[in-house]
Amino acid sequence: MTHAVVLIKAEREGLATLGSQLADIDGVAEAYSVTGHWDFVAILRVRDQKEVQEVVTSRFAELTGVKDTETMVAFEAFSQHDLEALFSIGN
Repeated sequence: MTHAVVLIKAEREGLATLGSQLADIDGVAEAYSVTGHWDFVAILRVRDQKEVQEVVTSRFAELTGVKDTETMVAFEAFSQHDLEALFSIGN
């Protein structure tokens, strides 16, 4: 499993709709609207780096309103949040 963080700058016309469109793309585990120099952050969880490339250069590029991206591929994941959430279901 490959994890990546993608920072996204949006055109003004994309601000209202881009978040939900990002979240609907296969491989995007989470999408956030954020403050600062970037408008959105997408967390990718995909099989390999080739799929990271596919998501960012093809699927994101097809969306109206994406102005710029910066992609950071993770070397190692340290968070146990997902596992803790899984084991706490029903408690």
